[in-house]
Amino acid sequence: MARFRSLHSWDLSPAAARQLQSELCAQLQLTALPEVGAIQTVAGCDISFARGDDTAFAAIVVVRLPDLATFEEAGAVTKLHFPYVPGLLSFREAPPLLEAWARLRTEPDAVMLDGQGLAHPRRLGIASHLGLWLDRPTLGCAKSVLVGRYAAPGLQRGAHTPLVDRGETVGAALRTRDGTSPVFVSAGHRLDLASALALTLRCGTGKYRLPEPTRRAHLLANRMRRGEADLPLPLLD
Repeated sequence: MARFRSLHSWDLSPAAARQLQSELCAQLQLTALPEVGAIQTVAGCDISFARGDDTAFAAIVVVRLPDLATFEEAGAVTKLHFPYVPGLLSFREAPPLLEAWARLRTEPDAVMLDGQGLAHPRRLGIASHLGLWLDRPTLGCAKSVLVGRYAAPGLQRGAHTPLVDRGETVGAALRTRDGTSPVFVSAGHRLDLASALALTLRCGTGKYRLPEPTRRAHLLANRMRRGEADLPLPLLD
């Protein structure tokens, strides 16, 4: 069973949640990984939702490096208890992901989320917030921009440009496949942007725009929602 810390209650008003984000961002450690190549397993996290329902299907797929083989899968089906509020995604989606994390038999070396880390209005996107709970290197690899501006990177895989918000570099636009739209990478916790970029590229083959951990987690979450996943998935309140 993978462990995590309990930092606070999730039963908060939106105003209290915003205040907590401003306080928690001071705890982030945005330092370089001593050796990116030492990361051997990366967990990708994603959630799918039942249309017109408050049920969340949280999926985690652990990918082994460098061969990108799927090492382990876990999931949880749970009711959502926080409304959709822009900028407060972690208060809605982190609890289901923590339920799935607790079902892992191993503890991955790093965690990747389809969302933001530092590239957030209060510098605490879901990758940063969940990173504090998991206390391990986390990064966000999003399909779209939440805050900031960027210049288009070169068309070759690996090209990247800074994502800048209010004069601060909060992430990067990264080309993960030749000629496709970039993804938006930001440090979450216990790594810096350069480490996050290097790890994102290690987790991709160049065949798909999304890195393998989050791409496979997305597919698993959708299979769970359709009832096609071969996982023990008791419904949690």
